[in-house]
Amino acid sequence: MTLGVETSQTLDRGIRLLRLVAGSGAGGLTVTELAAGLEVGRPVVYRLLATLAEHDLVRRFADGQVRLGLGIMQLAAATHPGIRQTALPLLRELADAAGATAHLTLLDGEEALAVAVVEPSWTEFHVGYRVGSRHLVSRGAAGRAIMSGRSGDGSVVSTQGELQQGARGLAAPILGVPGLEASVGVVTLAELDENSVSGLVAEAATAIAAALT
Repeated sequence: MTLGVETSQTLDRGIRLLRLVAGSGAGGLTVTELAAGLEVGRPVVYRLLATLAEHDLVRRFADGQVRLGLGIMQLAAATHPGIRQTALPLLRELADAAGATAHLTLLDGEEALAVAVVEPSWTEFHVGYRVGSRHLVSRGAAGRAIMSGRSGDGSVVSTQGELQQGARGLAAPILGVPGLEASVGVVTLAELDENSVSGLVAEAATAIAAALT
């Protein structure tokens, strides 16, 4: 519906750019692809990206692809409970079923960022994992799962001792949520039935994706 007032062409282009990036999925788009989609020159796209990047709404990665930034999540949280609140009850189920600390991890630049952590309620000991913890996305089950999700691979990733000596991690990517690169997983120092827990992790990843779409 038009209000019969003059609109901002620059703002319109910025919003359209965000929609293009969001619709591209985890792969992102190049500057050339964005220029073609907006039917503008590359200099216009660079100016739009510079402004949007200042507000962490988009990020341009080393591979040249433009993807949504975490600032989008802050805006989204104003209109729905937010990814963290949505995931917490599902993480609680996972932590208690697996007997291990469950976590939701998002991609932030070249790092994996833990945004929600739930510890099991019944175990005698468990791994302490702090919300806000960061590590290179190339290390640990959570980061490796995020990377595998870029190819659409939803398999559970298993690692041991990469981030903490003796700790075993299992994680699966959250797929099918536009603009979101994330994983859900568990970490423990105890022995676990990897086949059984892998199934629980995969189910949690699917449930969180469904709750966010």
